[in-house]
Amino acid sequence: MAKSNFIKDFTAFISRGNAIDMAVGIIVGSVMTSVVNSLVRDVMMPPIGVLAGGIDFSDWKIALGFGTDATINIGVFLNTVISFIITMFAIFLIVRLVAKAKAKKPATTHACPYCKSMISNEATKCPYCCSAVKPVETAAPEESELTKGLKSVKSLAAGKLSKIKKITKIKKK
Repeated sequence: MAKSNFIKDFTAFISRGNAIDMAVGIIVGSVMTSVVNSLVRDVMMPPIGVLAGGIDFSDWKIALGFGTDATINIGVFLNTVISFIITMFAIFLIVRLVAKAKAKKPATTHACPYCKSMISNEATKCPYCCSAVKPVETAAPEESELTKGLKSVKSLAAGKLSKIKKITKIKKK
C-alpha cells in the first residue's frame, strides 16, 4: 500500500508543470553551457590572443615548482570566467524577456459584483447567479519594451540609411 502511494505521489510530482519546466531548463542550460564554452574558447579568445601578441590564453600557467609538474592554470580559469559572464548575461536577457511578457497580459475575467464568481469580461449575464452585469472593457495590451526598442532601432537605422543615400546621391552628381 505504501508503495502505490509513493508511485502515485511521484507521478503527481512529475506531471506538475514545475518539474517538467525544471527538467527542460537543466537540459537547455547544459547545452547552452557547452555552446558558450566553445564560443569563448574557440571564437573569442584566439583573436584576443592574437591582438595581445600571439598569446594562447589556455597556456597561461604558473609553475609551482617543488620538483613537480603542478601548475596554476590561469588561462583556463580566465576562459571559464568569461564563459560564466556570457552565460549569466544570456540567462538575464531570457529571464527579463519572459518576465516582461508575463507582466503585460491583461485580465480576461473579473468577479461578479453579486455572487463574486469569476466571469468573462465580455459577459452581460453571470452564468452562476443569472444577474445582469456590465461587460468590463479590457485594456489593449501594452507594447512590450522589446517591441518599443526594436521600433526605435528600426527608425534610427532608417534615418541613418536615408542620410547615407543622400550623401551617395550628392557624390554621384
